[in-house]
Amino acid sequence: MPFRSLAWAPSGALRIIDQTRLPNEERWLELDRVEAVVEAIRMLRVRGAPAIGVAAAMGLVASLLASTKLARERFLALVDAAARELADARPTAVNLRWAMDRMLRVAHAAQGASPAIFEALHAEAETIRAEDEAMCLAMGEAGQVVLRGFEVRGAGFEGTARPEPRTVRILTHCNTGALATAGIGTALSIVFVAHERGVPVHVWVDETRPLLQGSRLTAWELAKAGVPHTVLPDGAAASLMRAGEVDLVLVGADRIARNGDTANKVGTFPLAIAAAHHRVPFFVVAPSSTFDASCPDGAAIPIEQRAAAEVTRPFGQRVAPAESPVFNPAFDVTPGTMIAGWVTERGVVRPPFDHG
Repeated sequence: MPFRSLAWAPSGALRIIDQTRLPNEERWLELDRVEAVVEAIRMLRVRGAPAIGVAAAMGLVASLLASTKLARERFLALVDAAARELADARPTAVNLRWAMDRMLRVAHAAQGASPAIFEALHAEAETIRAEDEAMCLAMGEAGQVVLRGFEVRGAGFEGTARPEPRTVRILTHCNTGALATAGIGTALSIVFVAHERGVPVHVWVDETRPLLQGSRLTAWELAKAGVPHTVLPDGAAASLMRAGEVDLVLVGADRIARNGDTANKVGTFPLAIAAAHHRVPFFVVAPSSTFDASCPDGAAIPIEQRAAAEVTRPFGQRVAPAESPVFNPAFDVTPGTMIAGWVTERGVVRPPFDHG
């Protein structure tokens, strides 16, 4: 990818691209206060389950840079408070709390005074960032298996027919690329790896209402990478499948329960229903950190409710009466029984998952 959505600024601050400004403006922010990182996560300036976990880890470190002269106990108390605030910024994505739990373990295990604790935290945040980058590439590699068979005209899933090149037509929802991770993405990593290797792909991009993360962000990334794509209204996806124009669906995830139930951007569940009806393979692509062994099923996944204004006044333009009530869940849950497989950095897996 021609950019990184998360990086260290020369000052030690967390540097992010403000995703609320895309695609019209590429504005970069440097954040060095917990409050600023929390605001960026809540307001979707940085978003995507892997990305907000990495951003929280790096943002925690950035916020502590000016406090390393504090006594050890006071410094640890500051770390604890900041980590709690960051972990509570958004409730559904498990990666956020996972990253903060990991940072807290490192902080309390570190020996020595505050500067030594800070260095340990900095190293751990960088490790989390580098791991996510590597996991993205591994998911892209592992996911090539789900494209096989669609690359040849007239072939079934196993690709037994006489090879004849054709375009693999992939439908995706929300944004699962470099903007949602520290690397090249989750679901879109499969697309980017295939495109780089010369596999002809075409991506159908759900606009993803109400905040249009598909049309604003995914289409922006695909255009930058030169990947053929078409933006469509969310409501047109089922008709596209009925017309035989979709080979498979690739989506990301914010939390995956022990039984395979998967929380992702609202609108994913209807896609799974349409895909099942039209016998289109439906895959979830997510790193192992998105699997929550403590969550038995989808009913136990907390679903974040977003502000009414995202629906009634998207981007500042009123599109519904002021007095109209609003139901605006950020996510929905797709039953694990409707998912063909989960592509992780370890390969394509199915329940029961190995959480070891």
